[in-house]
Amino acid sequence: MVLASQLRPGMAIRYEGQGYKVISGDYHPGQGKMGGVAHVRLKNLSTGTFRDHSFRSEMKLDVLGVEKQTLAFLYSDDDQCYFMDPQTFEQIGIDSALIGEAGRFLQPEMQLPVEFVEGRPVSVVFPDIIEMRVADTAPPAHGQQDNTWKTARLDNNVQIMVPQFIKVGDMIRLDVEGLKYVDRAKTAAR
Repeated sequence: MVLASQLRPGMAIRYEGQGYKVISGDYHPGQGKMGGVAHVRLKNLSTGTFRDHSFRSEMKLDVLGVEKQTLAFLYSDDDQCYFMDPQTFEQIGIDSALIGEAGRFLQPEMQLPVEFVEGRPVSVVFPDIIEMRVADTAPPAHGQQDNTWKTARLDNNVQIMVPQFIKVGDMIRLDVEGLKYVDRAKTAAR
């Protein structure tokens, strides 16, 4: 059991018979006789939907254990993404809805931590920054302002904005959550 005022991102709780993962949370202490309130954003572990909720600070909630295991991505079909444990070669299917939009960046043999609650996979933890190859963009424009941007299509068909000097075939670093260009990836010395 944990007090609502002690909820932190990454924790898993049971509320109203459902399992939730805490995505973000703020605690606001009360004044005088008014009690404090914890405002949290929750992700339903069964459906993948989000919910904003406010708890009284003294409310006690059941904590669920979160286990992380690094798995290798194999492939995906219409509604499932399949991962394999590299030690046991056991394969696990995870609903695409639980992975969300970040699932577009899964690449074969990519190793990612998968979170399990009560033996069931509930989410895949993506790195903040990933490297992707530019599949299509306009040719580099020289003599343009340095602060102009152009559209580029990545290998996985995601379109983002990149600086003018980026060309087809360049590896770039990308912020997964915001879909924003970070910088050009460092290539190994030849």
